[in-house]
Amino acid sequence: MLRTPPDEALVAGRWRRGGGAPAQTLDPATGVPLATVHAVTPDEVAEAAVAAARAAAEPVWRDLLPHLRARLLHRVAALIDDDAEYLAALQTADTGKALTETRALVASAAGTFRYTAAALETAEDALTPSRGPYVTMSVHEPIGVVGAINPWNSPVASDAQKLAPALAAGNAVLLKPAEWTPLVSLALGRLITRALAEHGLPPALLSVLPGPGRVVGDAIVRDPRVGKVVFTGGTATGRALARTAAEKLMPVSLELGGKSPTIVLPDADVEQALAGVMYGIFSSSGQSCIAGSRLFVARALYDDFVGALVERVRKLRVGPGTRPDTQVAPLVHPRHRDSVAAYVDLAREEGARVLCGGAVPEGPEYEGGAYYLPTVLDGLPGTARTCREEIFGPVLVALPYDDEDDLVRQANDSVYGLACGLWTRDHRAAWRIARRIEAGTVWINTYKQFSVSTPFGGMKDSGLGREKGREGIRAYQRQKSLYWGTSTTPLPWAG
Repeated sequence: MLRTPPDEALVAGRWRRGGGAPAQTLDPATGVPLATVHAVTPDEVAEAAVAAARAAAEPVWRDLLPHLRARLLHRVAALIDDDAEYLAALQTADTGKALTETRALVASAAGTFRYTAAALETAEDALTPSRGPYVTMSVHEPIGVVGAINPWNSPVASDAQKLAPALAAGNAVLLKPAEWTPLVSLALGRLITRALAEHGLPPALLSVLPGPGRVVGDAIVRDPRVGKVVFTGGTATGRALARTAAEKLMPVSLELGGKSPTIVLPDADVEQALAGVMYGIFSSSGQSCIAGSRLFVARALYDDFVGALVERVRKLRVGPGTRPDTQVAPLVHPRHRDSVAAYVDLAREEGARVLCGGAVPEGPEYEGGAYYLPTVLDGLPGTARTCREEIFGPVLVALPYDDEDDLVRQANDSVYGLACGLWTRDHRAAWRIARRIEAGTVWINTYKQFSVSTPFGGMKDSGLGREKGREGIRAYQRQKSLYWGTSTTPLPWAG
């Protein structure tokens, strides 16, 4: 039985009902309301959260030795592990995702805090090569207050990817969860505030501030005391955020949209490629920035491969995330389901063949839920909007290619450059094509595998900066150079 979901905001370390408008969160599988969460107001962001965060970060937290800050991160990881089943069930209820996936996301969140703690304990500053009678050092210091704005598709893992390194770096953090899915972020906030209290640290080091991005997110980004903002979400919002940051001369990190190609070469292991292509687009119901939403198949293999793919896609099990055999869960919200359906209608207008799916599933078990059938389209030119715009749903567009140059041209003909999948037995071709594709991540004979130790981010309109990896902590710090004079000879103007 799911415990009562959290419904209060965490403002400067204190739990309270936000002073803004209420918003109901819905179970995407049934449409039943889960909780009503009141948004915080811009005044609550500025006068309470930001002011208290700045005071909390200095000097106690920023001056705490790294191995002592790491203790907090290790404790958060342990608390996540202890509450893993609740967090997974809450995320399934809030986002609709299958329990198998939300359990993996919760484990990933714990792993992120644990890895970041280890990276923090072993991080080193540098003595740089001297060019004169002095010793030169490069050191890293906290930024102060960081804003973290996250989307609705994988909140607990996305939250950890920002909170762990930002806290490790010595900052206070303002976390703005998505308006549709704030519950697991609030629950994670409870665990972190518990860990802060156990370690005698200021509770205002973390605020979790629900509400609309255009209100709460904007208040965080524009506040002059916020020194950096990290954002995951849509490209249009990212551009607007970057413009505001430019006015402040504030660093930003943006992980934005994608329209990722997944490529099947003529020599690919067909069984492996079929499973990988389906997993790449239909897991998470396609609600993933790195979803392999454009399928490129060698023309000689195209008809047989796409035919076999469609046959298997028709057999995918659509249902609620709580059902153990579900493969394609509901979309996050009825409004988003309608947006996905509108794209498929647009594809029909553009001349697409709907090879399977293309509709809301029928039957009493789907009533009230935000379901959409896994869909495969073909017959479109690469210039069609359906082939170019991010749909963020279980919709795959298949396209043939003639040779490697044609493949690379088509795959790179996109404003996005986030990810790519490549299926081949030829390691030379894999290396050559992977280096030619404009994408931040290329998977070869696998897809959607992640390691917290490996940097992640995009090219082109898919974003700026990188998350994860040992350098992830440094992204939340400022670098400073120190010179220590060693000469006994006075400077030229001495005396």
